[in-house]
Amino acid sequence: METYLMLGKYTVEAFQDISKNRTEKAKDLFASLGGEIESMYALLGDRDLYIIARFPNMQKAIKASIELGKMTKIAFTTSPAVPVEEFDNMFK
Repeated sequence: METYLMLGKYTVEAFQDISKNRTEKAKDLFASLGGEIESMYALLGDRDLYIIARFPNMQKAIKASIELGKMTKIAFTTSPAVPVEEFDNMFK
């Protein structure tokens, strides 16, 4: 499983549907793609939502990002996250 960071920016429409039910639907979507949400945070600032998720591959992470955006009306930027130790070993 690979780790991905997802940064979300709410749209006006997204604010109207904030609910525990929507969060549960997001978890179900990730699970249907073989992924899982490790943690999720609401933010103040230029981004509104921060998700740390794990997926079997980049294709599943991309699909989750797009489908979650369509479902929630939240615009996501999704990036792979490499542990620093693994990153450092790339340059030995």
